[in-house]
Amino acid sequence: MDPEALAQVLFLHRQWLDTDQQLGAEANLRGADLRGVDLEGANLQQADLRGADLSGTNLRDADLPGAKLHGADLSRADLSGAVLAGAELWGASLRNANLEDADFLAADLRGADLRRANLNGANLQGATLEGVTGLPSMGL
Repeated sequence: MDPEALAQVLFLHRQWLDTDQQLGAEANLRGADLRGVDLEGANLQQADLRGADLSGTNLRDADLPGAKLHGADLSRADLSGAVLAGAELWGASLRNANLEDADFLAADLRGADLRRANLNGANLQGATLEGVTGLPSMGL
């Protein structure tokens, strides 16, 4: 996706969130190619990112509560400090992702791939973890 189109989607999404869905539009980035994009601190709350390629993307400190990320490729992405409370991540690939201090409170991670992901300080309280691959057994 070209940077101008992405900036427009993010602008309209922010407007949609700020006006209680009266103006703007929900971000529809379903299947988008966002490899390596810098989305640090982006507000993608409730955004549709199903099947998107976010591999290597900088999502540090991003707001993704309620985001739809089913089947998304987040391998090698930096999600440190990101908020993914209530996000739908079933079947997503988070291989080699930096999830340090990320908040997955009540997120749905069924069938997600967390092999070699950095989970230091990550909050998985109330998360659905059935079928997750690569989840360390110590304290989680």
